[in-house]
Formats: sequence, C-alpha cells, structure tokens
Amino acid sequence: MAKKQAVDTKRPIESYEHKDKLRVNNPPVGLVTPQTDPDAGAKKSYAYDPHLDPQLQWAGKADHTSFEIPTVSLHVHERIDPRSIIEAVRKIREDDAQLSFFGQLDENPPLREAIKFYQHAHGWSNRLVAGDSLLVMNSLLEKEGMAGKVQMVFFDPPYGIKYGSNFQPFVNKRDVKDGKDDDLTSEPEQILAFRDTWELGIHSYLTYLRDRLLLARELLTESGSIFVQISDENVHHVRELMDEVFGVGNFVCLIPFRKKAMPLGAKNLENMYDYLT
Repeated sequence: MAKKQAVDTKRPIESYEHKDKLRVNNPPVGLVTPQTDPDAGAKKSYAYDPHLDPQLQWAGKADHTSFEIPTVSLHVHERIDPRSIIEAVRKIREDDAQLSFFGQLDENPPLREAIKFYQHAHGWSNRLVAGDSLLVMNSLLEKEGMAGKVQMVFFDPPYGIKYGSNFQPFVNKRDVKDGKDDDLTSEPEQILAFRDTWELGIHSYLTYLRDRLLLARELLTESGSIFVQISDENVHHVRELMDEVFGVGNFVCLIPFRKKAMPLGAKNLENMYDYLT
C-alpha cells in the first residue's frame, strides 16, 4: 500500500509591512542617558495667533498666549510582531526551548548603533504609545520629524461632564457606580484615559483642548483630517475651538452617531447621540 504523502498544514504567517516608508528609530528603554540623547529635557515653545477670527473667549485665555512642552524620548518597551510570536511558539514545540516573542532581528541593531537611535531610520511599523498626548505629539514633531506627515488624527478627549466613570476596572464586578471612589482603578494612566470627567472648570478644559488641537494641526498634512469625538454638552465649544485652530473653511460636517436605543419612560428628551466634528 502506497504511503500517504505528508501534507504541510502550516498556514503562512503574514503581517502588514510598509517597506516603502521609513521613520526615525525609537530608543529601547534603558539606553537613554544625557550622553546618548543630549536633547532630552529640552523644551519646545508654541504660541497662538491673537488675531485669529472667530475666537471663543474664556477666563485665562488672554494670559495663555504661549506654552512650553518638554521634549522627551518615546521609548520602546517591546515590539510585538505576529510572525515572531508564532515562529517562537513553533520553535518551542519543536525544540522545547524558550525564545523571544518580541521584535524582529532587522529592527534590533548592534548596541553601538542602537544608542544613536535618532540618527538612523527603520521600517515604519504600527505603534501604541502610552503617555500624555501633548508630550507624545511634541516628541513626534521634534524628535521624529513628523510635522506635516500625518494623514488622520482621531481625538477622543474627556467629554467634560460629571464626576463619573465609563470604565469598569474589575472584570468580576459589573456594578460600577458614578462618583464612588471605591470603584476607581488604582492605575493613574487608566483614570486619565478612561474617565469622562473634568473638575477644574470649563476654562481649564478649553485650554486643554486648544493646546492639543494646535499640535495636531502641526502634525497633519495639507490633505489630512482630524475627527474629535464629543457629546452634545460641549460639541458647540469644540466646534468653535476647531474653527479657531484650523479655520472655518476647513470644516466638513458634523457626524452624529447613535449610542443607545430610545428609552421608555424618560422624564425629559433623552440624548441618544454623540458626535464627530
């Protein structure tokens, strides 16, 4: 009886690559020192044009004509590549040896080159950057030369509403109460990222938004777009800020999207939409 031919059941491993695009390399954690990154700690100053029209006014805006941002390095904590992960798992099964799940060999230069991280380019890859958006955008502008190269920005700021949370910190606890500190996560990054709250007053909220919109404008290419997600409580303020920063003629449209079904027995008219402007 003829033997059955072995069939290779391994599926090809593919990942998105942008071989025609380059970006400045980021330093791995631990390599940044005053010697390897002499620009660390420098500050970049941004200023507003006081003659823009129209303008929304609020307390303190006239005093906030410029601001400085520290220029920091964006560190690489880990590179996660699908091909590396799957090949490593296959290797473990075959050789019973533990290998690295992260990174690609061609993106890990020798140490003598790695410490010159902002002096040589790598292939462009997707990145998730954890940090304050103002610091991150400034670093993209100053350290990585991304000014005028970004095609799209999606900005989901705090809605500026009540002391409440739409973030569930524990998977085994579904009863999360607004305004109850016991239900807060202890991770400050998660509080900053997930809580739709702003308690310092509308003036500080508008300053927060305008500073970030200004840096987003610096990043966008001429044909780029920015989308800001917001609720009906502050959509009018956001629209006025965007008219001021980007110009009235660059507005395209306001996009409402439904966030919940029609409630039964609502006392007043129920808000069922959030907006992209």
